Amino acid sequence: MAVASTVPEAIARFLDEPTPRDWLDEACTRLPEMLNDHANCELKAASTALGFLYRYPERTALAQRMSKLAREELRHFEQVRSIMDEMAIPFQRTSASRYAGRLRDATRPMEPNRLLDMLLVGALIEARSCERFAVLAPRLPETLGKFYGGLLASEARHFEHYIAFARSECGIGDAKLNERLAELKDIEATLISEADPDFRFHSGPPLQLSKLSP
Repeated sequence: MAVASTVPEAIARFLDEPTPRDWLDEACTRLPEMLNDHANCELKAASTALGFLYRYPERTALAQRMSKLAREELRHFEQVRSIMDEMAIPFQRTSASRYAGRLRDATRPMEPNRLLDMLLVGALIEARSCERFAVLAPRLPETLGKFYGGLLASEARHFEHYIAFARSECGIGDAKLNERLAELKDIEATLISEADPDFRFHSGPPLQLSKLSP
């Protein structure tokens, strides 16, 4: 029985573009690769949370939230790894995806812009992850679909936490915050919409390579 799941309204409103159907079709035929990259994403999400904790330990509320988030992301990493073990899928490290690399390159180096951009990028990545949990769940085998439905329930508010900290920690008004968020959303939407040479959990639709003439 397929698992019913819909993209939460808040996430659908937050993201400028939905996941392309071509990516979803591809993901359902490449579960080992998808799960391996998902495991890597959970590990990187924990590392990102720890990065906030080490970089801004004096920001009490932010540090406490990121400490909790790092532990949660590590639990999810362990859960994905357990599923991979059950399916006899070996874990392999993956390099940064085009998606993550381009968003990281868009962040500005000087404070307070650095903190603002990192928080906004974190919000976009978390929202996109949850959107993909939602669209994947009904298309996957029942056990795996239930797992993704559970991740969606667990992580659906993460993007809002990042946005809340962008408002409370960066000392700028909503107009400037929303202006910068719109710029980053444009980049994210392009990355999710354009054909991608590599299949990843956050990649765009698969690049259709032209067949060489005989």
